[in-house]
Amino acid sequence: MSQQIPERFSGSAVDLSHLAAATQQPGGPTPAGAGSQGGPGQQPSGQVVDVPSLVFDMTDQTFEQIVQLSSVVPIVVDLWAEWCQPCKTLGPILEKVTAELGGRLILAKVDVDANPGLSQAFQAQSIPTVVALVGGRPVPLFQGAMPEQQVREVFGQLLQLAAQQGVTGMANAPESGEPGEPVEAPVNPAHAEALEAIDRGDFGAAVTAYEHVLAKAPADHEARAALVQVKLLHRLQNVDVDTARQSAAQSPIDVEAQFVIADLDVSGGHVEDGFLRLLDLFAALPADDANRTVVRERLVELFEVVGNADPRVLAARTRLANLLY
Repeated sequence: MSQQIPERFSGSAVDLSHLAAATQQPGGPTPAGAGSQGGPGQQPSGQVVDVPSLVFDMTDQTFEQIVQLSSVVPIVVDLWAEWCQPCKTLGPILEKVTAELGGRLILAKVDVDANPGLSQAFQAQSIPTVVALVGGRPVPLFQGAMPEQQVREVFGQLLQLAAQQGVTGMANAPESGEPGEPVEAPVNPAHAEALEAIDRGDFGAAVTAYEHVLAKAPADHEARAALVQVKLLHRLQNVDVDTARQSAAQSPIDVEAQFVIADLDVSGGHVEDGFLRLLDLFAALPADDANRTVVRERLVELFEVVGNADPRVLAARTRLANLLY
């Protein structure tokens, strides 16, 4: 992927390391096999912690214990809600990739409606929001639905970052088999060509492959979610950010120039800025300008990237409807 983990969704989480430190005080709970030496992120490698499952629910009440656990093994936190359709697409993907890694990380799922304290702690402005805990500290990952292969890439980057910070333990759960032994997960054969293209960095070919999948199976929601994400990556693959921003500033009603910046904003987590840019562009174009349709279509596509149930998408849709009628 072109962006490293710390650059995605920056500034969106708070430092939780003081909670991890608090749980390391004498008399506090200690994960099985974790030992008691060192602070968060400083334990020796090779530790194994016994857990009931690699995927479990995290609540306001169990939060501190999980922060402590993150000093041994990275924790991926999925903030979701029952009413969130993109959450229902992303959740099974996160669980599948977690299982594939065989205990190298743990997935903690947070129902934001039932646990408002955690939603506030992670400053989740929309859902799904995915962050990680490494040594008691939050690591921003991404917002919105994401294709399975991209989730694998993000998790791989997370494990590299955790290793750099000395968090290299393993979770031993009944479904994980021997610690470190990956669990093979089936790949949808219809998506194989697109996934192979993503693996080799050929996002254009991946776009074409997903379009072929949808032509045969229009109801394949996983392919649709993957398509809009991969199209965004394809558009940004060779963009020079400084040149793009300069061009957009010099040509405020140049549709293509504004599109690039909107893509950059959404990709970087500045979703509202990206939407506002295109809504203002739409409003500035003459009513009979054919580019208004092009701008509207790009907005709708970016809505899908972020997730149609996201409050920011709902607000932008409302303004777009007002501009249309």
